[in-house]
Amino acid sequence: MCWSRPGLPSPLRPICDLRVLDHFIKEARDAEAAVRVCKEECAIAVSLLVPLTRVDFGVWEKKNMEEQALEVQTGLWLLSKAISSLRASVSNSALASHIDISVQNIASIGQVLRSLSIQDYVPIAGGLDIQETWRVSSASELFQVHINFLRGKVRLLLANAPVCQQGIS
Repeated sequence: MCWSRPGLPSPLRPICDLRVLDHFIKEARDAEAAVRVCKEECAIAVSLLVPLTRVDFGVWEKKNMEEQALEVQTGLWLLSKAISSLRASVSNSALASHIDISVQNIASIGQVLRSLSIQDYVPIAGGLDIQETWRVSSASELFQVHINFLRGKVRLLLANAPVCQQGIS
């Protein structure tokens, strides 16, 4: 007979199923569709800093996992700041709901990355240490960047995370 005793709680299990990311992409598309139809309510008073979404696969492949993770975490941090800035200027409750969901989804992606032992981005004290950025001047552009960043760099990072490759031959 084998006796078992209560064990320690297991650590957060890594999330490797990309359907989770697909759900976040769908919600970002819904937000982009919602802001595309609004005019004055979705105006951005000042342009917002966002990450570049273009991926040079040759350059990306040469980066180690930590460099890729830093690029993704930095981009998510920028997107969170930009979308939160947009939220502060929107009064329409339906639009605000889409924007709030987007901010929550970015936080959830951060939790997914932490489950893969990828650390959060913390800006340096003197300012941003970010090189690959640009500015958007509309809410629709902001959400297009959000969608493309998730479909590109975030997907690449999650798909190639070492813990998600275990058991794949």
